[in-house]
Amino acid sequence: MQDNIVPISIVKELEDSYLSYAMSVIISRAIPDVRDGFKPVHRRILYAMSRAGFDAGKPYKKAARIVGDVMGKYHPHGDAAIYDSLVRMAQDFSLLLPLVDGQGNFGSIDGDPPASMRYTEARLQKVSHFLLNDIDEDTVNFRPNYDGNETEPVVLPAEFPNLLVNGASGVAVGMATNIPSHNLGEIIDACILYVNNPEVTLDELLEVMPGPDFPTGGTILGRSGIRSAFATGRGSIVVQGKTHIEDLPQDRQAIVIDEIPYQVNKVKLIEKIGELVKEKRIDGITEIRDESDKSGIRVVIDLRRNAEASFILNQILGLTPLRSSFSVNTLVLNNNRPALMSLKEIIAAFVDFRKEVLIRRTEFRLRKTREKAHIYIGLYIAVLSIDEVIKIIRGAKDPAEASRKLLNKEWKTSNEINTIIELISDSASFLKDGVYRLTELQIKAILDMKLQRLTGLEKDKLEAELSSMINLIKEYIAFLGSGEKLMKEIKNNLQEIKNRFAVPRKTSIEESDTDIEAEDLIPQEDMVITVTMNGYIKRVKLSHYRTQRRGGKGKLGQGLKEEDVITELFVGNTHTSFLFFSNIGRVYRLKVYKLPLAEPTARGRALVNIFPLSDGETITNIMPLPSENDENQNIVFATAYGNIRRNSLADFHYIPSNGKIAIKLDEGDKLVSVKVCNEIDHVLLSTTLGKSIRFVVSDVRQFKSRNSDGVRGIKLVKNDSVISMTILNGIGVATETKELYLKVPLAKRLGTAINNSIDSKLEKTLNDLGIDNELFLKLAVNEEFILTITENGFGKRTSAYEYRVTNRGGVGITNILTTSRNGNVVASFPVEQGDNIMLITDKGKLIRISVNEIRIAGRSTQGVTLFKTESREKVVSVAKIEDPDSTEDSIFEVENSIAS
Repeated sequence: MQDNIVPISIVKELEDSYLSYAMSVIISRAIPDVRDGFKPVHRRILYAMSRAGFDAGKPYKKAARIVGDVMGKYHPHGDAAIYDSLVRMAQDFSLLLPLVDGQGNFGSIDGDPPASMRYTEARLQKVSHFLLNDIDEDTVNFRPNYDGNETEPVVLPAEFPNLLVNGASGVAVGMATNIPSHNLGEIIDACILYVNNPEVTLDELLEVMPGPDFPTGGTILGRSGIRSAFATGRGSIVVQGKTHIEDLPQDRQAIVIDEIPYQVNKVKLIEKIGELVKEKRIDGITEIRDESDKSGIRVVIDLRRNAEASFILNQILGLTPLRSSFSVNTLVLNNNRPALMSLKEIIAAFVDFRKEVLIRRTEFRLRKTREKAHIYIGLYIAVLSIDEVIKIIRGAKDPAEASRKLLNKEWKTSNEINTIIELISDSASFLKDGVYRLTELQIKAILDMKLQRLTGLEKDKLEAELSSMINLIKEYIAFLGSGEKLMKEIKNNLQEIKNRFAVPRKTSIEESDTDIEAEDLIPQEDMVITVTMNGYIKRVKLSHYRTQRRGGKGKLGQGLKEEDVITELFVGNTHTSFLFFSNIGRVYRLKVYKLPLAEPTARGRALVNIFPLSDGETITNIMPLPSENDENQNIVFATAYGNIRRNSLADFHYIPSNGKIAIKLDEGDKLVSVKVCNEIDHVLLSTTLGKSIRFVVSDVRQFKSRNSDGVRGIKLVKNDSVISMTILNGIGVATETKELYLKVPLAKRLGTAINNSIDSKLEKTLNDLGIDNELFLKLAVNEEFILTITENGFGKRTSAYEYRVTNRGGVGITNILTTSRNGNVVASFPVEQGDNIMLITDKGKLIRISVNEIRIAGRSTQGVTLFKTESREKVVSVAKIEDPDSTEDSIFEVENSIAS
């Protein structure tokens, strides 16, 4: 036994075996041939149906019979694979030009499976005959089938480039192919263009063949992917379904889907839209109905009243397969080798194949015609010398002797017969010096000839047939010797197919980029954006308030829970961008039109459901993004650890959908505030232990990176932290002058700011203090007040002029006394006359106070009681809120300021 064991390398054996398997899959299963565009299973199905006579116009035959025939003779694989391939060739939503005419349930675009093969019937489509024509005329090579009892064609003599018409897809070992379908008429025009000029350019081909044409229609977005696919064989094409918007009663609208992208399951598409609505990723859809029928696809999406149809449509396109990519990978078998081919190379390969087919067909016909003419020459010679032929036959004792005598007989022929004989190579060798010897084939035909062929009429008919064959031989010889005639025949065949089967393009092509912005579909419209204390946001059309300016006060306050109030209000365009900063230093950007649209009485949507926030991450700062053209705008960050950083606002013009890092924080630190400012503005930082510092923005250098926590803004003592940052007007006035200004009674200062004028009594006071009138007016108009509130419910307002400007990084000055009575500071921010604030304690109590009721006092004071807290109860949150009695007037003030 040991002598019979041959040691081999397992590595080499695996390499050889796996390579054999891989090549078998590539060549015999998964990759189509560039010549006819078929994989073996499809080729075998069409050939078997043709051989069995299941042609167009004849009765349908059971699909099980076809599958059994294919499996038994040519394709030794499972019947399911064969039937699936047969079904796909009959589906008009799978192939642009179906090759099988199916009767029965052959599946649907909804993903419904076809009926069992015993219930369905099929036959060839008319166009399929143009893939099989002339297959019996030696146009293609044949090979033995799997058991050697039958032969099958290596390739079909296709008269049109089926590879491009119907496309192909397949996955082999280490490689895959994915070829889209194209319009038959356009492909034929491109082939004719190539036949006329083999040096045709890609641009010239694109003029007649602009791109793929999918069975389900749709719209291709942009041409860059098409050009790449046609030029290199690889490219990505973005296809989206065709839709339109219909008006419904009661000021409602509906989005109607008329066509879907290729290979998209309609039912799954509808289910996906439903899931997005359920997850509240798409808002404004009330119902989805599938009204599709035999006339075509119709999916109706009913929208809520006042919903933005174009915006919801864009959401559907972005979040569902209604807009999807088709990755082109034109990998085909060329000369039995896998190759990535461009459009021009595929057309060239097809035209070369058609040349070969036509040449082989002509040579076959020439050969057969010569063989037939050879027989007819023998018959014609016999008819001309019929008396002598009869004499020889009658004198022979048996057919063998008659054949031998006729074979040895020399027949004199005329010059006309000699000319004909010389055209037929099979007969020319038997002609010498005007004497012709009959061949065995001719003698057999003479002996088998009927007596009726001896009549004069039959003689004339024989001459006519011989003359016709001679003309055919001359034509075939001329055809083989003329490349021009060959090319003309190719064009004529293509043109005939185009005239019979070409249909208008189904897929349109739009001159646009694939990364369509939603705002391209959204009309510009002014919106009111509100944010509540509990983190709910919404947008309301400003037109609601224009029509109810005097009669709708308090609308924005309605629909909220008692413990929730509006803390921020903006007026902006639907195309305005907002920046949303989180406590961990990330920033998100969102256009106004992407915010939930609601009625004035609606609650809105939680911010946590809009952004991909991580655990413990909350949105702490919101601000509209100023114009990108303003190069002087800066953005300033303040952290709880007292750090501050300044960046150009341009660093935040591009933000991905999942956000990006705005500031890198140390462990335990958090982002406190983000503000927009100019270099001439001032920064005021306030801490929990009652300290504050004011410095000029330009003291903080502009950072180029976002991966930093900046520089020190204020030097903190132990257990202290920054709680707020305020941007103040940078009034260039000496501290001494501001101190003199503060000696003027508060009422006089406020009156000057309101009336923008100085009365005679005040003028005398100013003269006594030595303050210039214009300077005082400037200080009064620009005076700002800082509201500071402590955890025990005490607070005060202080003029910003009391906070002197110092250098950045110091320990700061007193903002409020944090005595045992007051406790630590919980909030410090600028307020104006008429503002309202809300205080919330850790026990859930709320109190609403008008700023006008809070006394204005100096920095180093304890303030007054704002909220009488109980023992162990502390104020934890303070928010400036919108007064519902003046909401609409505030909106118009903001709108007017924007307009100005």
